[in-house]
Amino acid sequence: MVCCFAMVLNVNAQSYYNVLKYGAKNDSSKLATIAIKKAIDAASKAGGGTVYFPAGKYLTGAIHLKSNITIFIDAGAELHFSDNFDDYLPMVKSRYEGVDVTSFSPLFYAYEADNIAIKGRGIIDGHGKKWWDFVEGYKEGQPRSKWQHQFDTLNKDILMPDEPKQMKRGFLRPPFIQTMYCKNVLIEGITIRNSPFWTVNPEFCENVTVHAVTINNPGSFAPNTDGINPESCKNVHISDCHISVGDDCITIKSGKDAPGRKMAAPAENYTITNCTMLSGHGGVVIGSEMSGDVRKITISNCVFDGTDRGIRIKSARGRGGVVEEIRVDNIIMKNIGQQAIVLDLQYAKSIVEPVSERTPRFRNIHFSNITGQVNQAAYLNGLEEMPIENISFNDINMDAKTGFDIHNSSRIEFHNVQVNTEIGPSVKVENVNMLTVNGLKSYSPHKNSAVIDLKNVTDAFIYNSFPVAGTEIYLKIIGEKSKNITLGNNNFSHAKTPVLTAREVTEGVRVISGDSIK
Repeated sequence: MVCCFAMVLNVNAQSYYNVLKYGAKNDSSKLATIAIKKAIDAASKAGGGTVYFPAGKYLTGAIHLKSNITIFIDAGAELHFSDNFDDYLPMVKSRYEGVDVTSFSPLFYAYEADNIAIKGRGIIDGHGKKWWDFVEGYKEGQPRSKWQHQFDTLNKDILMPDEPKQMKRGFLRPPFIQTMYCKNVLIEGITIRNSPFWTVNPEFCENVTVHAVTINNPGSFAPNTDGINPESCKNVHISDCHISVGDDCITIKSGKDAPGRKMAAPAENYTITNCTMLSGHGGVVIGSEMSGDVRKITISNCVFDGTDRGIRIKSARGRGGVVEEIRVDNIIMKNIGQQAIVLDLQYAKSIVEPVSERTPRFRNIHFSNITGQVNQAAYLNGLEEMPIENISFNDINMDAKTGFDIHNSSRIEFHNVQVNTEIGPSVKVENVNMLTVNGLKSYSPHKNSAVIDLKNVTDAFIYNSFPVAGTEIYLKIIGEKSKNITLGNNNFSHAKTPVLTAREVTEGVRVISGDSIK
């Protein structure tokens, strides 16, 4: 029995590959890139193992993982990545904002590797400032660097997006962690800071878990340093993370324009739960690169405190693709600078065009159990040729400067929604077909605004309303296209003007039993 136990201990000990034994220095006095590669190669030759970083500070260039390799960064260990751009050459196959390119190696990189992990209680620091400064300071027409010339040579025949400006600049910062075409990826426990570009960026991967990770990128100085960007992946699980960054905290993508449609690799089966987002343009964002489709996403039990927006889904003409089957539940939002919820199919300005593969679609998206103190409750903006479809809001409680603003949509439902605004209506709707409003409440009605403001709305049903004392106008209907507005089971005894209908509304309002209208 003792012999067997000793054998197990011996096997476990052999599976650890301490980078110090391969020549790395833990006082950052020497670049450890070659030593780390030797440790990874040794583990890989043995069939896999754990490359171990004990406490100390390490200086390194790009680290390339192989199958069955775990990078273990122990408590007290810090990996500091060089800011010498040459340490990320040769350039490798990568993806940049939804376009497949050959560019600088990511800081951690894996290609077609299975069963890989980066874990521990240590710190990895990307020292991104030099990367940020180069890009922010670059001006069109200035002499091109050797890196840009190399990029041009390697990317002569890439398929460009509709707006190829960023590609033409030819200097694309590397993501911090990018795994491509990998299976069974785990990133756990570590603290990540100062990423040059997107921070955790799995591409075309299956079975990705990001758990208990802290990401800190300085918000006002770190452009495009999104936190976690799983793109065109299947079966992604993000949980218990703490994120504060210079762009979106978590973003789901699937390729951009024609390049994304050509790859046709959807982002699907994602769960995001128990995360806290602080600084960031958005808490959880889908798009705008969603040309390969995004579907079957759940977002739950999260806190957004200080992001510009909460949940944001964005696209534009030319992207194509479908975003569908999204559930958002049990979210707290506070200090949101702009909208709590955004669904915008006109993220970039464009003109109406016939429906085609270039036309993006949002449908079957549902929000429930959300509490917010925000600037605007929600903004929904579909296309004239492709309305947003089948969106529901259930058990929502918002204190906001302005309320819901909805355009070019179909099958919109509100159930038990409370919106207390500082100015304007709680719900403002324009060019919408099939609207259901059930039990909408506002405890801050305004003298010159209706609680619900409808313009060119058809087939609406408003019921179970009980306006509070002091309500001047509860429902306002304008627009010559407005018709078939039905009210039922409302108590308008506290509303001075329950329904105000403009002259151009020729269809009128149909009232069924239970209403009290003066």
